[in-house]
Amino acid sequence: MGKAIAYLVATIAGVVVVGWIAVQLLQVLVGALAYLIVGAIVVGGGVYLYGRAKRSLAPGTRNQRRIEAAAKTYRMRNR
Repeated sequence: MGKAIAYLVATIAGVVVVGWIAVQLLQVLVGALAYLIVGAIVVGGGVYLYGRAKRSLAPGTRNQRRIEAAAKTYRMRNR
Protein backbone atom coordinates (compact mmCIF):
# COMPACT_ATOMS: atom_id res chain seq x y z
CA MET A 1 0.00 0.00 0.00
CA GLY A 2 2.86 2.38 0.78
CA LYS A 3 4.52 1.74 -2.58
CA ALA A 4 1.28 2.48 -4.45
CA ILE A 5 0.93 5.85 -2.74
CA ALA A 6 4.59 6.64 -3.43
CA TYR A 7 4.18 5.75 -7.13
CA LEU A 8 0.99 7.81 -7.30
CA VAL A 9 2.68 10.85 -5.72
CA ALA A 10 5.72 10.42 -8.01
CA THR A 11 3.46 10.18 -11.07
CA ILE A 12 1.50 13.29 -10.09
CA ALA A 13 4.73 15.18 -9.39
CA GLY A 14 6.15 14.06 -12.75
CA VAL A 15 3.02 15.20 -14.59
CA VAL A 16 3.15 18.57 -12.84
CA VAL A 17 6.84 19.06 -13.68
CA VAL A 18 6.39 18.04 -17.32
CA GLY A 19 3.35 20.29 -17.60
CA TRP A 20 5.23 23.24 -16.11
CA ILE A 21 8.13 22.71 -18.55
CA ALA A 22 5.68 22.46 -21.46
CA VAL A 23 3.95 25.71 -20.45
CA GLN A 24 7.28 27.54 -20.16
CA LEU A 25 8.43 26.24 -23.55
CA LEU A 26 5.13 27.23 -25.13
CA GLN A 27 5.42 30.75 -23.71
CA VAL A 28 8.93 31.10 -25.17
CA LEU A 29 7.78 29.86 -28.57
CA VAL A 30 4.71 32.11 -28.65
CA GLY A 31 6.83 35.08 -27.55
CA ALA A 32 9.37 34.45 -30.32
CA LEU A 33 6.56 34.03 -32.83
CA ALA A 34 5.04 37.33 -31.70
CA TYR A 35 8.38 39.11 -32.23
CA LEU A 36 8.68 37.56 -35.68
CA ILE A 37 5.17 38.65 -36.64
CA VAL A 38 5.72 42.22 -35.40
CA GLY A 39 9.07 42.37 -37.20
CA ALA A 40 7.54 41.12 -40.44
CA ILE A 41 4.75 43.71 -40.19
CA VAL A 42 7.26 46.53 -39.60
CA VAL A 43 9.52 45.44 -42.48
CA GLY A 44 6.56 44.88 -44.79
CA GLY A 45 5.16 48.30 -43.93
CA GLY A 46 8.51 49.92 -44.66
CA VAL A 47 8.73 48.20 -48.04
CA TYR A 48 5.16 49.23 -48.84
CA LEU A 49 5.78 52.87 -47.91
CA TYR A 50 9.06 52.92 -49.87
CA GLY A 51 7.26 51.58 -52.95
CA ARG A 52 4.47 54.13 -52.62
CA ALA A 53 6.93 56.99 -52.28
CA LYS A 54 8.98 55.77 -55.22
CA ARG A 55 5.89 55.41 -57.43
CA SER A 56 4.59 58.84 -56.46
CA LEU A 57 7.82 60.46 -57.68
CA ALA A 58 8.20 58.35 -60.82
CA PRO A 59 8.70 60.17 -64.13
CA GLY A 60 5.43 61.42 -65.61
CA THR A 61 3.50 61.56 -62.34
CA ARG A 62 1.83 64.77 -61.24
CA ASN A 63 4.15 65.17 -58.27
CA GLN A 64 7.25 64.71 -60.40
CA ARG A 65 6.02 67.26 -62.95
CA ARG A 66 5.33 69.74 -60.13
CA ILE A 67 8.82 69.23 -58.70
CA GLU A 68 10.41 69.70 -62.13
CA ALA A 69 8.34 72.83 -62.82
CA ALA A 70 9.29 74.31 -59.45
CA ALA A 71 12.97 73.55 -60.08
CA LYS A 72 12.78 75.14 -63.54
CA THR A 73 11.08 78.26 -62.13
CA TYR A 74 13.71 78.47 -59.37
CA ARG A 75 16.56 78.19 -61.91
CA MET A 76 14.99 80.83 -64.16
CA ARG A 77 14.44 83.21 -61.24
CA ASN A 78 18.03 82.85 -59.95
CA ARG A 79 19.99 83.43 -63.16
